[in-house]
Amino acid sequence: MARIGLLGGSFNPAHRGHRRISLEAMRTLGLDEVWWLVSPGNPLKEGARDMASFEARFASAERMARRAPIRVSDFELREGTRYTVETVRKLKTRYPQDRFIWLLGNDTLPNFHLWRDWRGLAREVPIAVIRRPGYDSAAHAARAMGWLRRFVRPPSQANDWTEWSAPAILFLRLPPDPTSATAIRAHDPSWYNRTPKSAKTRGRLAKPLFARRPLD
Repeated sequence: MARIGLLGGSFNPAHRGHRRISLEAMRTLGLDEVWWLVSPGNPLKEGARDMASFEARFASAERMARRAPIRVSDFELREGTRYTVETVRKLKTRYPQDRFIWLLGNDTLPNFHLWRDWRGLAREVPIAVIRRPGYDSAAHAARAMGWLRRFVRPPSQANDWTEWSAPAILFLRLPPDPTSATAIRAHDPSWYNRTPKSAKTRGRLAKPLFARRPLD
């Protein structure tokens, strides 16, 4: 059994904050790997004018994940999953021997109730919430927390998450990272023009530090 953290998102672009929270979550949760699931298109961000191409976003994620036990995947693109709950269910079917935990920024929690079948997602895998500067109050007051609050686990049990039955949610006490993709795009709107294209963009993955098997 491998203990795997799932971090989904647009990665528009991937940045040091993604890498830092992934490595901190690995340490706190005792993970073997973190998988970055690069979304071909976020349903809540449709029509965003500053959304770079999938190829550019994937390449930025590969670049940021170098020399770390982080695997960058185009699983959602190839499997045609549009919503996170669909992705997680397919991953669990594909890798039944592994255990997954969803990594969620607390800046996303206020809108979590807008995700397709968010309660169903919470019933599939435990959720670890990662702090982002300035979002603590809004995260704890989130509409979804009205239902999720009964399933909150104490931080002292972080390393025991594989023994939990979902729903289960944990607020990790990690130092917040102020790095923001929005700020990066504001400072450098054409960042994607300077991101090297990767031969691995479709159907292949960045090689992890601790290779076990291909992530299909």
